[in-house]
Amino acid sequence: MHVAIVGTGYVGLVAGAGFADLGLKVTCVDIDAEKIRLLGEGKVPIFEPRLEEIIRRNVERDRLHFSPDVAAAVKSASAIFVAVGTNAGPDGMPDLTQIWSAADLIAASMDSYKVVAIKSTVPVGTAAAFERRIAERRTRSVDFDVVSNPEFLREGSAVEDFFHPNRIVIGSASKRAAAVMKDIYRPLYLIETPFVFTTWEAAELIKYAANAFLALKVSFVNELANLCGAIGPSADVHVVAHALGLDRRIGPKFLHPGPGFGGYCLPKDIRALTQIARRLGVEYRTVEAAIEVNDRQFLRVIEKLKKASGSLAGKVIAVLGLSFKPNTDDVRESRALKICEALVAEKSVVRVFDPVAMGQARRALSECSVTFCADAYEAALDSDALVLCTEWNEFRNLDLEKIRRSMRGDVLIDARNILDPAKAKSAGFRYDAMGRG
Repeated sequence: MHVAIVGTGYVGLVAGAGFADLGLKVTCVDIDAEKIRLLGEGKVPIFEPRLEEIIRRNVERDRLHFSPDVAAAVKSASAIFVAVGTNAGPDGMPDLTQIWSAADLIAASMDSYKVVAIKSTVPVGTAAAFERRIAERRTRSVDFDVVSNPEFLREGSAVEDFFHPNRIVIGSASKRAAAVMKDIYRPLYLIETPFVFTTWEAAELIKYAANAFLALKVSFVNELANLCGAIGPSADVHVVAHALGLDRRIGPKFLHPGPGFGGYCLPKDIRALTQIARRLGVEYRTVEAAIEVNDRQFLRVIEKLKKASGSLAGKVIAVLGLSFKPNTDDVRESRALKICEALVAEKSVVRVFDPVAMGQARRALSECSVTFCADAYEAALDSDALVLCTEWNEFRNLDLEKIRRSMRGDVLIDARNILDPAKAKSAGFRYDAMGRG
């Protein structure tokens, strides 16, 4: 079977490479000819473990192609996956400009029956409007079906998530379309991946609901950490959260305190969900509270620095980790960048390092006076305080005694709770973390 992927962003690349590795013939298309050219040369624009290797393997085996010719890809494909961006607009609702553009391109190119699956995260009702748009604008009287097929890929483990998903959601009233989708995903069906067949609207809502629930867990544990910190060392949030996670009704995932969640999807999607609810006359108070908690959680790090060091003006602060999570170079909505910006506003001298996100961070912090360093040790040199913002594995094994000797001050704020407090203190640090007293 031949499938086309419209959009070569994060979701499109992972899905395209994944489908090709499952044995399908895949053409990834994008109107950005320069991006297509670079992909054709083997230059993958995002950092995602194993992705480059899978792309290279399937290009070599002639199963994966990149092209700017949307019309040709649509005509040759049995199924078309729409994976274009839906960035948040000024009101928090997704901007669907690229969705409608994809619908128009598909409508103009279809010459036989197609299944068009929307992978992009879109508001409830988009699939129905998408179907109407294609029906109104198609240039030939050919049948087609629209499917809502939301993605649940986690940055940093997206390849694993594609091949071993928790579930596949397929929203469609068409048995024909459902059969095509089941055939596409057959290798995952054979390993007993749960399939959820439902309506367009339910499928669209499932994606938002999943991200909203995860956001609730993160904000809950962050407020719990703040409470533990106020109680003191006798109430270590790690112990409390571990006990919570042992309850099978709750589970251990997303119960790790920090400076807040970031990234492209979670903040965008939960804001969109609250807007969708408001437009339907519903107040989604728990999600709104999770957003409020997250928007201020990173300031806890600034408060800790001030408590330990007094005024931050003129102080040299080293920030380790800039991506919003490890194993990705994505800095969108990163709490680490928020911390850097807040430190610059306090007139601190900020020195930073990240294993893979330096290029993205340079662009994001282009208007901030920040020094980018070659490694963690250079960032810490002559600094007054050190802040760990992203839980990269290499930061778990830093030579703390070496770093402490190179620093001017002795403050260490572990915003991700990845270090052993006893080791940090024995290295000579005044150590503080999130909810550990």
